[in-house]
Amino acid sequence: MERGKAPSSSSSPSESSRISDPENAKVVEWEDFEQELARLWSLSSALEEAKHQKETLKQKLDSLIQVDSESVSRSNELAEMVEKLEARKRFVENLSMRSKLASEDVKKQEESLSVEVRSLLVAGTALSKARKRLQESNRLLTGEEGYDRLKSLQKMLRRRQQYMISQVSFLYPVKISTGPARDQELESFPNTSRLGNSSGSKPVNHGSLTILGLNLNVLPFKKMSFFSDKKETQRSATALGYVAHAVSLISSYLKVPLRYPLHMGGSHSYICDYAPSIEPSSSVSLSTSLPVTNMKHVEFPLFLDGQDTTRAAYAVFLLNKDLEQLLNFIGMKSLGPRHILANLKELLRIIQSADYIDT
Repeated sequence: MERGKAPSSSSSPSESSRISDPENAKVVEWEDFEQELARLWSLSSALEEAKHQKETLKQKLDSLIQVDSESVSRSNELAEMVEKLEARKRFVENLSMRSKLASEDVKKQEESLSVEVRSLLVAGTALSKARKRLQESNRLLTGEEGYDRLKSLQKMLRRRQQYMISQVSFLYPVKISTGPARDQELESFPNTSRLGNSSGSKPVNHGSLTILGLNLNVLPFKKMSFFSDKKETQRSATALGYVAHAVSLISSYLKVPLRYPLHMGGSHSYICDYAPSIEPSSSVSLSTSLPVTNMKHVEFPLFLDGQDTTRAAYAVFLLNKDLEQLLNFIGMKSLGPRHILANLKELLRIIQSADYIDT
């Protein structure tokens, strides 16, 4: 380079390398110095303008990048909010469905409660009326007048019962015969006495009891044979028919339903046992043999004509059980299972006594 020509500060890299390297330095003629200086000045201005544009573009890009990042962040937040909103919508829909079901249940319960309230109102009205009637009844019974009236009605009822049963005693008198004593009361069940005297003892002053002149002979109800007295058998069956009719009338007058009902037929009467009998069912296989309960009643004969002696003896036992039931109803005990006529006589005697009215 010639003396007096200084390199420009905005020279290109090749020029800078040439300036730094004296051997490779470009030689500019003096006549071209001004032109070269103007070119360098133009390049320096263009470089400054480019730097300024670069800085401006950088600022714009930074602002755009920041806006874009904020937009992405807002977009993510918006997506999260949309997801939460959808979850809230589903939750609200579930709540709405539950609320609808709950309202339907409440409506049904209200209808049910209204029906129950109406029933309670009807029941309360009936209860109020019943309470008034009860108070009126208590008022009638608590005073002396009411109690005396009740006692008077009870005495009237017992007098009526006494009168009706005295008619039974008149129809079927049970008396002590003056003839020779015989074994008259049945001995089919000697060990089944639970109340009163033991089966081995006789009632006091039993004598030979008869009903309408007929006594109960024990012999026909034992083992029968070809030589058995048919007339004695018929007389015993007739006497049992009398006893059965008397027991049926007394139970109806005392309003006591018999445990073993009677089917009247005179000397061919029957007594019913409603205890269920257990029999094998035909529909059950023989391997299982499960019992089936038959609830139909069984009738037992109070006579021996063409009947099994065991069934007839059991019928007499059931008849004595009915007498025992009537004796227990008036507060007395049976004299034993063998003493049918004695029990009947004792029943008639107690009801016709003066103490029965004041009981």
